[in-house]
Amino acid sequence: MGLPADFAIDAPPLRGRVLFEHDWRDLAFLHWRMPPEVVAPLMPPGTRPDTFDGDTFVALVPFELRSANYFGSPAVPYIGDFLETNVRLYSVDDQGRHGVVFCSLETSRLAIALAARSTVGLPYTWSRQTASVSGSKRTWTTKRRWPDRGLRSEVSVEVGSTIDEPDELAVFLTARWGLHTQRFGRTVWMPNYHEPWELQHAQVTVIRDQLVRAAGLPVSGLPDVPSMFSAGVHTSFGEPLAV
Repeated sequence: MGLPADFAIDAPPLRGRVLFEHDWRDLAFLHWRMPPEVVAPLMPPGTRPDTFDGDTFVALVPFELRSANYFGSPAVPYIGDFLETNVRLYSVDDQGRHGVVFCSLETSRLAIALAARSTVGLPYTWSRQTASVSGSKRTWTTKRRWPDRGLRSEVSVEVGSTIDEPDELAVFLTARWGLHTQRFGRTVWMPNYHEPWELQHAQVTVIRDQLVRAAGLPVSGLPDVPSMFSAGVHTSFGEPLAV
């Protein structure tokens, strides 16, 4: 089975104007397999769980967002640089667009959380976050401030060797060229563009997470899919399109 026949390994060019762009830096990708029927109720109308060999997935992705700019403006100091931790699912719509659906997006900037909720429809939350580096070890912590105050996450990984040729599952989980969300009561597709990820192996050494289960996803223990790390990419987002 493997990759769907219509799966795009490289990002299609954006059409129309770029709404915003930024750098994603020092990301860890932690995944658990999920039965599609468990995830289906969390999908926006017009989309369904995307599957690989019969499974779909939930991901926990901590990282740093840097140098954000909006509508071609210069990068915004402070507001344009922050830590983020996402809980995401994998989606596909009837037009064959393979993307992600966010259950939550932790940000250390309250202004970003409020603006993203009101304008784009993304479920951003306000959290206190830290990130640290010690040799090959990366650690991220999160403590939710609003809403659902007190939810926590801590992830540590040991970053290993470069993945020279990602297998089909790694491509399926990382080559996602847009997101599905509900905006003003309608499901939309927001495309994004970036170069292919340069991935490295990662071994999870610590995981104490409440975010995934808080989204209604019954995971336990270590991820059951090989974890990955990336130093990052520069990404651009285009205008939302109706699903």
